[in-house]
Amino acid sequence: MSVTVEATAREQADAVRRREISARELLDLHLDRIAERNPELNAIVSLDPDRAREGALAADEALASGAEVGPLHGLPFAFKDTHAVAGWRTTYGSPLYRDHVPDRDELLVERVRRAGVVVIGKTNVPEFAAGSHTFNTVFGTTLNPVDPSRSAGGSSGGAACALAAGMVPLADGSDMGGSLRNPASFCGVVGLRPSLGRVPEWPLYNQWETTSVGGPMARNVGDLALLLSVLAGPDPRAPLALGDPGSAFAPPVAGSLAGLRVALSVDLGGAFEVDEEVAAIVASSASVFGTVVPAHPDLSEADDTFRTLRAWHFQAKFGSLLAEHPDAFKQSLADNIRAGESLTGADVARAYHQRTLLAERMREFFETYDVLVLPVSQVPPFPADQEFPTSINGKPMASYLDWMRAAYFITVTGCPAISVPFGTTSEGLPVGIQIVAAHGRDRFLLEVAAAFEAAVLAG
Repeated sequence: MSVTVEATAREQADAVRRREISARELLDLHLDRIAERNPELNAIVSLDPDRAREGALAADEALASGAEVGPLHGLPFAFKDTHAVAGWRTTYGSPLYRDHVPDRDELLVERVRRAGVVVIGKTNVPEFAAGSHTFNTVFGTTLNPVDPSRSAGGSSGGAACALAAGMVPLADGSDMGGSLRNPASFCGVVGLRPSLGRVPEWPLYNQWETTSVGGPMARNVGDLALLLSVLAGPDPRAPLALGDPGSAFAPPVAGSLAGLRVALSVDLGGAFEVDEEVAAIVASSASVFGTVVPAHPDLSEADDTFRTLRAWHFQAKFGSLLAEHPDAFKQSLADNIRAGESLTGADVARAYHQRTLLAERMREFFETYDVLVLPVSQVPPFPADQEFPTSINGKPMASYLDWMRAAYFITVTGCPAISVPFGTTSEGLPVGIQIVAAHGRDRFLLEVAAAFEAAVLAG
């Protein structure tokens, strides 16, 4: 077979295993694409071609020796720059870590490396992964591969851009307020925020903090399932990890939309403002699903819950660093950290109580419906020279979080949510739909997403 960078990750990995292409040849194809597109898009940072070639040679030698190889063997891979990779520069998008080189892999990286990837570098992020627009003072701004005048989203913006541009076949990311889902929507790829506990993380400053999760991105649902099968599964270092083995999510993934009980809402009953064009595109997905019901759960406490827990988390994690380096943080992040200083124990307790109510309400909602469909992002990709959208449909956005409610309202429910490409705006900008399922039903969600993807491709 003739392998190209546009081939699926599964096809590329299969070609390497069959010795139809070497890991070195596959790497060169991707390095050529990176040389072609990365100078403009700025998706991959800390690129090290020489070390990548050493890794590809080792991958080819392992295969030639008859050694057992992992499911991602020989695939070029760039880790999100907030994930610690031993021996590789990891900046977190902060000037405070400009020259930081970790001495150990974090758990997600361990698993991906063990699966056989060839590490080539990192993918760009906003400062400390805060905000859904990827820019920082270390590497600059990542641009949208469809329209380089626009944002690639964030915080996994470098990952989504690199995927869409064919610079890597798969990508990892993390998601607190939409950081896997939003850039997937902006760049026209697939991004999954898994159920809480599905992809364990270690080390963490707080193993009991449960707003941010790691997860996979890919150009199609089958490839995403492949990476999830590597990332998922329990680990003794992560006490909240779910017990299902990663193999439970491996491709092939086949599903059906027949008889599916679909609830669709473009704004959760007026809970947030949505760009009119985005709203129309999301609503039109009903024609793919067939029968849908206009319904939504009551998530009225989600805004206060997310903002309280985010500020508490940021202050706990970055408060002392901000005190030491008050001028080394972007203003929006510094304000978010300082917002946590005035929180009381009662505030945090209220947020966790509300989160419990939200999770229970979602559990009950999914007794009636199989999935909930809503926008991923409330806007299409916005100009890259803006930090965040300042208005939607003429209505002002007061902060850098306001336009992300469609994503972070789902965050605090703990449910799995996937962004799947669906349609474009009149300017040709990608728009994804967000499909949500009950907590723990990640495999079912993949099957629904795969069936939706297939129906869209079939026209």
